[in-house]
Amino acid sequence: MIDFEGDRVVLTGAAGGVGSALVKVLSACGAKIVACDQEGMDLTAEGIAESLHFDLLDDAAVAAAAERIVAGGVPAAVISNAGWTRAETLADVTTEALDREMNLNFRSAALLSKALLPAMRNRASGAAFVFISSVNAFAHCGNPAYSAAKAALNAWMRAIATEEGKNGVRANVVVPGSIRTGAWDHRIAEKPDILSVVGRLYPLGRLVEPAEVARAAAFLASPAASGITGATLNVDAGLMAGNMPFLEQISS
Repeated sequence: MIDFEGDRVVLTGAAGGVGSALVKVLSACGAKIVACDQEGMDLTAEGIAESLHFDLLDDAAVAAAAERIVAGGVPAAVISNAGWTRAETLADVTTEALDREMNLNFRSAALLSKALLPAMRNRASGAAFVFISSVNAFAHCGNPAYSAAKAALNAWMRAIATEEGKNGVRANVVVPGSIRTGAWDHRIAEKPDILSVVGRLYPLGRLVEPAEVARAAAFLASPAASGITGATLNVDAGLMAGNMPFLEQISS
């Protein structure tokens, strides 16, 4: 049983597909959720104890948010979930797209964790960072800038795990495959059968559900994972286990 016992858990991207699932899971596990997202996003869902609207691409706003979070009490865990991509191939990666996707998917999470880290060191019952990464960090599946940012996020996680373990701080990564959220809507509009086509690439025959990613992240953030740090946990419907198209070709 995962039980946060009323401890504060910071969650970025809290209004999105995975974020909304995380709010439900964390709330059910007794967490006091500090929900963070950009201006205009709805942070009134049941289970949210505190809400902060700020732009992760604004360094000053990130620093101010970290100060406000710590002022309310040292968090037990931080789950960096915010992410976004639209540059599907190398040809789509403009200078602006590269900067935006690297900044949002890596730099903002790095800066927020660095700002919160001093307060979270040597917390009586320990503290944890969980970063929501992607299989794109390990194999090219499109979205080059996003993929590079997620690979950087994995490296950042390992730095925290290695350097801060002595201070009672853990850090881990959840590695989802394709998640069925609104991020797929623009692709579905262009190719209505894309979900069934992509699903065939996964051993489980489908995309990952937001709740599946949320449960994994909640576990790693919780005291139930007290001995786990520096780890990557795949929630990818089996994608990284093997090459389904290749297997189909040689077995047909």
